[in-house]
Amino acid sequence: MNLDGRTAVVTGAGSGIGAAIAAALADRRARVVVADLDGDAAERTVAAITAHHPGAAVAVAGDVADPAVIATLIDTAERTFGPVALYVANAGVMGAPGLGDDADWDRVLAVNLRAHIRAAQQLVPGWVERGEGYFVSTASAAGLLTQIGAAGYAVSKHAAVGFAEWLAVTYGDRGVRVSCLCPMGVDTAMLDPSTTPGDPLGAVAIRAVTAAGSVLGADAVAREVLAAIDQERFLILPHPEVAAMYAQKSSDYDRWLRGMRRYQAGLLGDADVDV
Repeated sequence: MNLDGRTAVVTGAGSGIGAAIAAALADRRARVVVADLDGDAAERTVAAITAHHPGAAVAVAGDVADPAVIATLIDTAERTFGPVALYVANAGVMGAPGLGDDADWDRVLAVNLRAHIRAAQQLVPGWVERGEGYFVSTASAAGLLTQIGAAGYAVSKHAAVGFAEWLAVTYGDRGVRVSCLCPMGVDTAMLDPSTTPGDPLGAVAIRAVTAAGSVLGADAVAREVLAAIDQERFLILPHPEVAAMYAQKSSDYDRWLRGMRRYQAGLLGDADVDV
């Protein structure tokens, strides 16, 4: 997809990966709707973009798991810049540690999965009619492997990968392109230990990511995303070792599960944590 002059929506773009992707798209002369639950953060991202690219971005605040907010994003994009050509479903939450409760599961599935489904429901029919459109799903290496310490995150990210695959299979021959981003550790607020004060299992979930490989900057991940869009490549792996881990998992599932249990035991150590 030639991004020059195209309209993109990026969710969860108030900071981290989303903000970096929005800025990278603007650098490629795309016009960007920056969406975030934190309206002030979205405005800061827009200010940073428009300082270099005047008029290239606008902010919308809201919960992007809400179909009405998604409709507002699309309407704002169309009225301000033109039809949405690219939608980056990037907003995500870690969710509760452990098994959580029903409310925890509702929230993590709403943000990490249903927000993607609801965006596709509103966009894909028009893309098929026009013969063109691009959907980028931010999942996680947890969607190919798993997430120690957080069942909701692991399951919702597996589901996000599965939904992106389904979109690619179902609509790939009708002009809809799909990429799925599956990084390990990225230097964002999600890996900030202060977000889980006094929560040993939450801290273990973070250490499981940071101990598994390098923690990349959000700008480096954004560059990988744009390269994948250029190549119309489905799987985006900023940490290439994830491909090897995934191959090991698929080649001997039981051995991989034993290895993950050993890894979990090492992370837990002598901590008094009920998993």
